[in-house]
Amino acid sequence: ISYKGCVAQLFFFVFCANTEYFFLTIMCYDRYVSICKPLHYETLLGSRACAHMAAAAWASGFLYSLMHTANTFSLPLCHGNNLGQFFCEIPQILKLSCSKSYLRELGLLAVSACLGLGCFVFIVFSYVQIFRAVLRILSEQGRHKAFSTCLPHLAVVFLFLSTAMFSYLKPASISSPSLDVAVTVLYSVVPPALNPLIYSLRNQELKAAECLFWENVAGMLLSEGFECLG
Repeated sequence: ISYKGCVAQLFFFVFCANTEYFFLTIMCYDRYVSICKPLHYETLLGSRACAHMAAAAWASGFLYSLMHTANTFSLPLCHGNNLGQFFCEIPQILKLSCSKSYLRELGLLAVSACLGLGCFVFIVFSYVQIFRAVLRILSEQGRHKAFSTCLPHLAVVFLFLSTAMFSYLKPASISSPSLDVAVTVLYSVVPPALNPLIYSLRNQELKAAECLFWENVAGMLLSEGFECLG
């Protein structure tokens, strides 16, 4: 691959990876509002709010990718031009640098990790509230359908984050070229490949689950209202 091609590849990879993570966080917020605050859904997640969140995800992904790409390729590369990976990845490029300036990129990666951790904490907190609300549904079928709308998303989040964190934070003592390639395939190829299966092919099932869930929510709200009136 050419030098410019490597720059372009790294930029688009970081851009897509960060944007996907932000969208996964937004999707978690969507599920949290629809299940835990159903009466405020149209207010909190109207078409304008969704457009703003989507634009923020794309803009954030672009900004992060631009910073990482510019900082990575500003380093002098003097240890050859052979990458131990099947595409241009930041850790592999840093290994070719002979300058201590790579610490700047490590610092930027640390900041990104903190932001990613914040999104992760938000996702965990949201799903704790979601599961608490779902467990209050009296119908076993309703609980099953509600869980089926959340578990695929949660599975993709877990697979994406666990493999990415392992790839970037694993100790050097267990690092090997074959392991690096295998883990990178898991977080860069598998989650995007599963997205069409999870979010497109199951649309009818998700719609049916949503209708059933709203019926249960309506019943629960009515029963609580009658109890308050009593």
